[in-house]
Amino acid sequence: MIAGLSDYDCRLPQIDMLGNKTGGRTAGTPNKVSGELRKTLKQIIAAELDALPMTLGELPARERLELLIKLLPFALPKVNTISGSYDKGWMDIGGD
Repeated sequence: MIAGLSDYDCRLPQIDMLGNKTGGRTAGTPNKVSGELRKTLKQIIAAELDALPMTLGELPARERLELLIKLLPFALPKVNTISGSYDKGWMDIGGD
Protein backbone atom coordinates (compact mmCIF):
# COMPACT_ATOMS: atom_id res chain seq x y z
CA MET A 1 0.00 0.00 0.00
CA ILE A 2 1.17 3.56 -0.70
CA ALA A 3 1.98 5.58 2.40
CA GLY A 4 -0.85 7.92 3.38
CA LEU A 5 -3.57 6.08 1.46
CA SER A 6 -6.14 3.91 3.13
CA ASP A 7 -7.49 0.62 1.80
CA TYR A 8 -10.57 2.55 0.63
CA ASP A 9 -8.46 4.89 -1.57
CA CYS A 10 -6.69 1.99 -3.26
CA ARG A 11 -9.80 -0.10 -3.92
CA LEU A 12 -10.42 -0.82 -7.59
CA PRO A 13 -13.96 -0.76 -8.99
CA GLN A 14 -15.64 -4.15 -8.96
CA ILE A 15 -16.64 -5.44 -12.41
CA ASP A 16 -18.86 -8.48 -12.98
CA MET A 17 -18.32 -11.07 -15.72
CA LEU A 18 -20.45 -9.09 -18.19
CA GLY A 19 -18.27 -6.00 -17.79
CA ASN A 20 -20.78 -4.06 -15.70
CA LYS A 21 -19.41 -1.96 -12.86
CA THR A 22 -20.82 -2.94 -9.48
CA GLY A 23 -20.65 -1.14 -6.17
CA GLY A 24 -20.27 2.59 -5.58
CA ARG A 25 -23.11 5.08 -5.44
CA THR A 26 -26.45 4.22 -6.93
CA ALA A 27 -27.64 6.26 -9.90
CA GLY A 28 -28.99 9.66 -8.88
CA THR A 29 -27.16 9.80 -5.55
CA PRO A 30 -25.34 13.17 -5.29
CA ASN A 31 -21.60 13.25 -4.68
CA LYS A 32 -21.22 14.42 -1.07
CA VAL A 33 -17.78 15.98 -1.56
CA SER A 34 -18.87 17.97 -4.64
CA GLY A 35 -21.92 19.28 -2.80
CA GLU A 36 -19.88 20.38 0.22
CA LEU A 37 -17.24 22.00 -1.99
CA ARG A 38 -19.90 23.85 -3.98
CA LYS A 39 -21.51 25.13 -0.76
CA THR A 40 -18.16 26.35 0.60
CA LEU A 41 -17.27 28.09 -2.66
CA LYS A 42 -20.67 29.85 -2.71
CA GLN A 43 -20.03 31.15 0.81
CA ILE A 44 -16.56 32.43 -0.14
CA ILE A 45 -17.87 34.15 -3.28
CA ALA A 46 -20.77 35.74 -1.36
CA ALA A 47 -18.35 37.15 1.23
CA GLU A 48 -16.08 38.54 -1.50
CA LEU A 49 -19.02 40.13 -3.30
CA ASP A 50 -20.07 41.83 -0.06
CA ALA A 51 -16.54 43.23 0.35
CA LEU A 52 -16.18 44.23 -3.32
CA PRO A 53 -17.27 47.90 -3.00
CA MET A 54 -14.74 48.51 -0.23
CA THR A 55 -12.01 46.67 -2.12
CA LEU A 56 -12.72 48.67 -5.29
CA GLY A 57 -12.54 51.90 -3.29
CA GLU A 58 -9.02 51.04 -2.16
CA LEU A 59 -7.71 50.50 -5.71
CA PRO A 60 -6.14 53.24 -7.82
CA ALA A 61 -8.49 54.57 -10.52
CA ARG A 62 -6.69 52.79 -13.38
CA GLU A 63 -6.76 49.37 -11.68
CA ARG A 64 -10.39 49.88 -10.64
CA LEU A 65 -11.37 50.64 -14.25
CA GLU A 66 -9.42 47.61 -15.59
CA LEU A 67 -11.15 45.32 -13.07
CA LEU A 68 -14.59 46.71 -13.89
CA ILE A 69 -13.95 46.18 -17.62
CA LYS A 70 -13.03 42.55 -16.91
CA LEU A 71 -16.16 42.02 -14.78
CA LEU A 72 -18.53 43.77 -17.20
CA PRO A 73 -19.24 40.68 -19.40
CA PHE A 74 -20.53 38.86 -16.31
CA ALA A 75 -23.03 41.63 -15.50
CA LEU A 76 -24.25 42.76 -18.91
CA PRO A 77 -25.01 40.63 -21.97
CA LYS A 78 -22.97 41.24 -25.09
CA VAL A 79 -24.81 43.03 -27.86
CA ASN A 80 -24.50 41.52 -31.33
CA THR A 81 -24.75 43.59 -34.47
CA ILE A 82 -27.78 42.73 -36.55
CA SER A 83 -27.47 43.26 -40.26
CA GLY A 84 -29.69 42.37 -43.12
CA SER A 85 -30.91 43.39 -46.50
CA TYR A 86 -34.34 43.93 -47.89
CA ASP A 87 -35.93 44.19 -51.25
CA LYS A 88 -37.92 47.38 -51.81
CA GLY A 89 -40.69 45.35 -53.40
CA TRP A 90 -41.92 43.88 -50.13
CA MET A 91 -42.75 47.35 -48.80
CA ASP A 92 -44.92 48.40 -51.75
CA ILE A 93 -48.50 48.55 -50.56
CA GLY A 94 -50.10 49.76 -53.76
CA GLY A 95 -50.87 47.06 -56.30
CA ASP A 96 -49.62 48.95 -59.37
